[in-house]
Amino acid sequence: MEGVGGGGASAGSPVGQMGHNAWRMYQYYLDKSTPHTIYRWIGTLAIFAIYSLRVYSIQGFYIVSYGLGIYLLNLLIGFLSPLVDPEIDPSDGPLLPTKGSDEFKPFIRRLPEFKFWYSFTKAFCIAFVMTFFSMFDVPVFWPILLCYWIVLFVLTMRRQIAHMIKYKYIPFNVGKQKYGGKKSSAGSSGLRGD
Repeated sequence: MEGVGGGGASAGSPVGQMGHNAWRMYQYYLDKSTPHTIYRWIGTLAIFAIYSLRVYSIQGFYIVSYGLGIYLLNLLIGFLSPLVDPEIDPSDGPLLPTKGSDEFKPFIRRLPEFKFWYSFTKAFCIAFVMTFFSMFDVPVFWPILLCYWIVLFVLTMRRQIAHMIKYKYIPFNVGKQKYGGKKSSAGSSGLRGD
């Protein structure tokens, strides 16, 4: 039986090998994009604009947009939530400090920024592809969907903000000190160079 055992992986079909090489190349560029947060989000903003223009020009696919909005709201909640929620899972691991005398513990997200960005972008790409198939263009009265999504967003964010206030955490790096790194070490090495 060919293809079974240790040598079977290299003896795959040419189509399978091309697919594997394409996946490796995709993963390579995805890994290279990891430290470039701003550029990744600018690209996602461009994809969002293209999707919005497509939906606006077609005047349809509102149910796809509504489903996309619900999915993005779910991602946002995961992005803003701590990894270990004190209300749900009291554990011995790192918890959020609740008093000023508690030890500082960094905020660890349930959904890291890169996975949030990746899922966000992938959702827009999938929704964009869905706009090319008429079976997803279900006729609906879109203002009702928009109002319902806004109410859902407001209620969900109010609950999330109340959780942030109760457990005293901010899921962003606003106002935190940034260190210079090499500049401070170069200045201190000049003092010791006697």
